[in-house]
Amino acid sequence: MKVEFVASGTDSEGALVVPVSGVDPLSGRAKALDTSSSGTVSRAIGASRFKGRKGEKLEILAPDSLTAERLLLLGAADKKGGAHEFDRFELMALGARASAALLTSGETLVQIETAEVKSSLDPAQTAAEIAAGFLLRSWRFDKYRTKEPEEKKPSVTTLRIAADDPKAAQAAWTALRPVLDGVLLTRELTAEAPNVLYPETFAARIEELRSHGLEVEVLDEDAMRALGMNALLAVGQGSAHESRLAVMRWNGGADGEAPIAFIGKGVTFDSGGISLKPGEGMDQMKWDMGGAGIVTGTMLALAGRKAKLNAVGVVGLVENLPSGTAQRPGDVVKSMSGQTIEVLNTDAEGRLVLADAIWYTQDRFKPRLMIDLATLTGAMIISLGHEYAGYFTPADEIAGGLDAAGRDTGDKVWRLPLHENYDKLIDSPTADVQNIGQGRAAGSITAAQFLKRFTN
Repeated sequence: MKVEFVASGTDSEGALVVPVSGVDPLSGRAKALDTSSSGTVSRAIGASRFKGRKGEKLEILAPDSLTAERLLLLGAADKKGGAHEFDRFELMALGARASAALLTSGETLVQIETAEVKSSLDPAQTAAEIAAGFLLRSWRFDKYRTKEPEEKKPSVTTLRIAADDPKAAQAAWTALRPVLDGVLLTRELTAEAPNVLYPETFAARIEELRSHGLEVEVLDEDAMRALGMNALLAVGQGSAHESRLAVMRWNGGADGEAPIAFIGKGVTFDSGGISLKPGEGMDQMKWDMGGAGIVTGTMLALAGRKAKLNAVGVVGLVENLPSGTAQRPGDVVKSMSGQTIEVLNTDAEGRLVLADAIWYTQDRFKPRLMIDLATLTGAMIISLGHEYAGYFTPADEIAGGLDAAGRDTGDKVWRLPLHENYDKLIDSPTADVQNIGQGRAAGSITAAQFLKRFTN
């Protein structure tokens, strides 16, 4: 979708979106349009229950004497009818509401007026955030739909944002767009079918990011075996698809400066292995590479923004399937760290992948901070539902940074405890550590305690 910025009040064809606020919804730009359309807007408001409150909308087709083919009024007032001050997330939601209403309308051009939106941000950033919400809401994964009716297909090809200072708004958008590109790449990877996205093809997609300035290295099974990454390799040994470890590097900081490292779990399909998952909902296990998808999107965003830091992204890519060659409950594997792991449940496989990926990352790159991301335990959803992402860290300073980032981005996070008393739950009578705890207690915590043993 093409995104462009023009001066406020510019005449538009296609669909014109006007946020309205205040006690009188017929004011400002809406009032000017009413005058130009010989009272069409005021008559439509009078014939409806539209009061201009946040969340309301009024669509007017073929407004008289306007170049726009349809006019969409979006409420931007508070419950009492006063102007509501939008924060960043509400601005994105405003753009998303416009997309939801118009994406499949048949219009190819949508123009959104932003000058009268009251916001806690400056006008340029306000315009950019509204555009971001429209773009994110417009994303669809429909590449495999072959019989969708024409009227249900997206029609919008150009989004035009009208702002008082279009050059400043364009500059704000230019800074924001790389982050959105990273988000959309993560969505695309996570949504892809598992027979299309498996370790080798995921690695190939990552190699394409070289064109964006990232250094990319892919380790095959022979290379990982030579390094002793037997925990990761054990997870994928039941699949016909070979495992991979992909390394992405962005060198935007000072030479020799220690990087920030992002490590992602990339189980492109998780059947549970011999410890087979229930059949219901197993199709969703294509999402078990979500951590690797986030790391890949993050690295693309850093490159797109020309971030002034050194960063490395490491993703372990495997497919966990049952077969005659799959690992079994009771197997013992030796990790890259030299520690031995008793595999009591093959469906607790993500921590095996991360154990080797984390050790490899800290051993090779000596990062100043490591953040691993993973769809690691269903127990976390039991704890926090779908509103917060749980995280673990022994460092209060890191926790403060993550909490602040969660508030700034809207991706809410919640810190859970680490404590040595949990360690006894993963002590193995056979090996150095076992890959699950004892019973169902503290399932997410014991997974974190397991990973902690592979950091130094």
